[in-house]
Amino acid sequence: MIDTALDGDAFDSALVQVINGLTNAGANRIVISLDGADYRGAERRLKQAILRKFPRHLLGVVPVLCASDLVDDSEPERRAWSALINAFLHPAMETFLYNAEGILREYKHQNPLLIFRNDGDSSRVARTIAVKTYSSGPQGGMEGGRALAAHYGFKRLLTMDIGGTTTDIGLVENGVPHIKRRGEVEGIEIAFPLSEIVSVGVGGSSILKVRDGVLHVGPESTGGAPGPACFGLGGKEATITDVFLLTGLIDPATYFGGAMTLDRDRARAAIEANIAGPLGLGFEAALEVAEKAWIAKVADSLKQFTRIDADTTLAAFGGAGPFVVSAIAEAAGIQKVIIPGLAAVFSAFGIGFSDIAQGYRLMAAVDGVPATVDELRTRAGRDMFAEGFDIAECRQEWSVSHASGNDDSRHAWQPGTPLPAELAGAGDLAVELRVVKDINHAKLVNGAAPTPIAAVVAGSRALTMPGDGSVTLPVHRLEAQGPGAFAAGPCILEEAFFTARIGRGWRFAVNSNRDTLLSRDA
Repeated sequence: MIDTALDGDAFDSALVQVINGLTNAGANRIVISLDGADYRGAERRLKQAILRKFPRHLLGVVPVLCASDLVDDSEPERRAWSALINAFLHPAMETFLYNAEGILREYKHQNPLLIFRNDGDSSRVARTIAVKTYSSGPQGGMEGGRALAAHYGFKRLLTMDIGGTTTDIGLVENGVPHIKRRGEVEGIEIAFPLSEIVSVGVGGSSILKVRDGVLHVGPESTGGAPGPACFGLGGKEATITDVFLLTGLIDPATYFGGAMTLDRDRARAAIEANIAGPLGLGFEAALEVAEKAWIAKVADSLKQFTRIDADTTLAAFGGAGPFVVSAIAEAAGIQKVIIPGLAAVFSAFGIGFSDIAQGYRLMAAVDGVPATVDELRTRAGRDMFAEGFDIAECRQEWSVSHASGNDDSRHAWQPGTPLPAELAGAGDLAVELRVVKDINHAKLVNGAAPTPIAAVVAGSRALTMPGDGSVTLPVHRLEAQGPGAFAAGPCILEEAFFTARIGRGWRFAVNSNRDTLLSRDA
C-alpha cells in the first residue's frame, strides 16, 4: 500500500518499492483503482507517476491500467473488480482473437473479424474488452429471442437453451431482454450490465446418479468427452441422452444427421448400473423415473426464474431443447411453444441480429454534463473511426440517470435539452451514450399465414412414453414439411440436428420461417 499523504522523495520511494514488489511477484498487469471524489484524476496522476519512475523500457510488457478508463462507476469496489477481472481475462482473449484474425488474413478474407459481446452488439477485436465477452454465447440466444418476440408479437418469451451441460434461461418481455443493470461474474458484481440469464446444471450430458436413495440430475456432466455412455468413448455414467436412446426417441440412424454411431448396449449398462440397480427398479421403470426427473428439474427451473402466465411462450433451442419440450411446457404450465428453425444453433443464429456499436458511461455533476457529453462524443468518434465508420453515419442513443440508480432512474435524453425533471437535485449523474452502425443482419420472413396442410409422414417409430408404455408414433421430418404443415401429437418431429417428441394434447405447425409453433389443445 502507498500512503497518499506522502510527497516528494518519500512518495517516490514508496511507489518504487510497491511496483518492484508486484512485478517481482509475477504481476503482468497493474490496475489502479482509487476512492475519493476525484478518483478519475487521482488514478491518472498515479499512473503518470508510475510511468515517470518506470518508463516502458524498464517496466517492460507490464501495462498500467486505470480502472476508470475501462468503466466509470462511483462504487470503487465494483469499479476495481471490473478492471481486475478484465485484466485477468484480456491477455488470453487478445491472443486468441488476434491469431484468429491473422488466419483470416492469410486466407485473404476481406471483411474484419467482428466479436459479438454480452451487450448484444459487435465490434472489431481492437475495440473489444474481455469482460464484455463473458457469457456472450447465451446472449446470442437472447438476441435471437428478441427477434422472435418482435416478429411474432410475443409479450413474454421465455428462452430455454439446453446444451450438453446446462440449461440457459432468459426472458424477453415487451420486446426487451431482461437485463441486470450491474451484472455478475462468478458471483462478483461488476459495473457492466448483463442479460438476466440463469444457467442451471441440467443438459443432454448431465449425469443421472442415485444418492441416498434419490435420483439426482446434474449438475455434474460428462461433457462432450467421454460424453454419454452411448457415444462409446469410454463414458460409463447415465445421462438423459442414454435414456432417450433406449426409450426410442433418438434414432441411431438419424442422430446428428447419421454421422454419429450410438451404442445401445453401453447405454443400457449405464442405466442398469447407475439407476435401476441403486433404486431397485426394473429397466423400463428406471427409464421412466429418469425422464420424469430430468423434465421436472428443467420445468421447476423455468418456474423459479419467472412467473408463468397466459402471455408466456416458451422458446426451446439448443441441441437438447426440443427433445421433450411439450412435456416440459406442460409441467411448467406453459401453453405455447416455439422451436426455431435453426434450433440446434439458434444462439449462433441470434448473433446475426447484432449491430456494430460501442457504449460509454461517465459520471458527472450537473454542471459538468456538457463537458462530459463532449468527452463521450470524442471517444465515440475515435472508436467508430477505428471500426471503419464516420460517426455521422451512426445512430446516437443518449440517456441520463442517478449515478447509483437502477434502470428505473434511466431516462432517454438529448444533449442540448433540459435534463429530465425527475433528476432535479440528483447530485452526480451517469451520462450514457450508445453509438450504433446498423448493418444488414439476419431477417425473418414476413408474409401471409401459410395455408394449413397435413404434415408429411416419413415413417413410424416404436418408443416408450411415460404413462403410455410402448407405442408406435408417426415421424415427421422437418426438412420435408412445407409452410403450413401441421399435425397433432403424440408424434415425433425431427431434423438432422434435433429430435422432438410432441405429446398428446399438443399440435405443431410449421411456418414460412421454418419455425415450429406448438400449442396445447384447450
